[in-house]
Amino acid sequence: MKKNILLITLLLICSTAYTQAILTLDGCHQKAMDNYPLIKQYGLISLTEQYSLENISKKYLPQFSLNGQATYQSDVTKIPIDLSSLPIPNAEIPTMKKDQYKATVDATQLIWDGGTINALKQVTKANTDVEKQKIEVGIYSIKEKVNQLYFGILVIDEQLKILDLTEATMKANKDIARSMFNNGVAMQSDLDQIDVELLNIGQNRTEQLSMRQAYLSMLGLFIHQELDNKTILQQPAGNIAYGNITRPELSLYQSQRLLLDKQESSITAKNLPQIGLFAQGGYGRPGLNMLDTKFKLFAIGGVKLSWNFGNLYTKSNERKLIANNKNSIDVQQDVFLFNTNVQLTQQQSEIQKTQKLLAKDNEIIQLRNRIRKTSESKYKNGVYQTNELIRDINAENQAMQAKALHNIQYLISIYNYKYIQGN
Repeated sequence: MKKNILLITLLLICSTAYTQAILTLDGCHQKAMDNYPLIKQYGLISLTEQYSLENISKKYLPQFSLNGQATYQSDVTKIPIDLSSLPIPNAEIPTMKKDQYKATVDATQLIWDGGTINALKQVTKANTDVEKQKIEVGIYSIKEKVNQLYFGILVIDEQLKILDLTEATMKANKDIARSMFNNGVAMQSDLDQIDVELLNIGQNRTEQLSMRQAYLSMLGLFIHQELDNKTILQQPAGNIAYGNITRPELSLYQSQRLLLDKQESSITAKNLPQIGLFAQGGYGRPGLNMLDTKFKLFAIGGVKLSWNFGNLYTKSNERKLIANNKNSIDVQQDVFLFNTNVQLTQQQSEIQKTQKLLAKDNEIIQLRNRIRKTSESKYKNGVYQTNELIRDINAENQAMQAKALHNIQYLISIYNYKYIQGN
């Protein structure tokens, strides 16, 4: 029973470790974009939008102000009547004081603003969409960096596989050389030459593993995951679908156009009249009765219409500026699409070129394999020298390396095409 429990535990540990050690390109893309520091900017932009919209909405709340005023004037209003000519004894007409005082509380309530507040809200939301789309463009560029690291590691993996095959071939021929040496047919220098090549392979492997770890460390920083040389990278499928460009830059251009549309709507709104209620309560001398020389409480209220005609002077130019900005965005998009199509054409040519190279690589490897086997046979029969055998083994090794490199280049071309296209 204990053995069964131990076996199950070991299997679970191995299964977990194996699962964690496998990475896919799409998975790396997603993790890199999810963990990129710029992603935090989304939350900040949303908060900014929320606060801005709340502040704009508060323009519908009653507005209050406290005012105070003390003045002294050189003259006051007087009634030009000669009291002595009137048949009223002891008659007296009050005279205003030259020093006057007033403290008021003013309240206004907006009823209709011609759509200005709603237009400001729409502009704020459209501006938020533009800022978020800029982040999308910035985050999308991370995919290219991940591609470079990911395929760089795949190239190294292929090189390591070929080194293993070459090492196995060298060791097999070393066994043959040792047997021939024991029979007096070969010399010690033959074994030494093969040992030198094995040492070279070992050095090359050390360099490749060191480079692989460096690439993995950089990739780990992007995907926020600790990676080591045991990590396995799954080779992506070489499928490609030619289609329309769907880059986030196009969405950015569209959101910029929508922002300009909202700004244009706000021009109309701010040139319309505004209607509101107002009320004023105060204490001062004089009050509403200008001839009363005592301090009095007073109040006044009503409906107010205001219409600022000054904005009409700039209305035409503001619309022209917006139209000019729209044209500028159209030009930027046309330039972007032109450059992107040029890049897609270039990558498509690269894909076709590597396909042709891969077809030739298979033929070259087959021929090199036959040459190497013939060399081994010749070496066994004493017709070939060790350095000639090593030369043919290395030639086969180079042919396999060329194919591995072309295969990864083919995948790189495909995924560069996808990146440029927006997939």
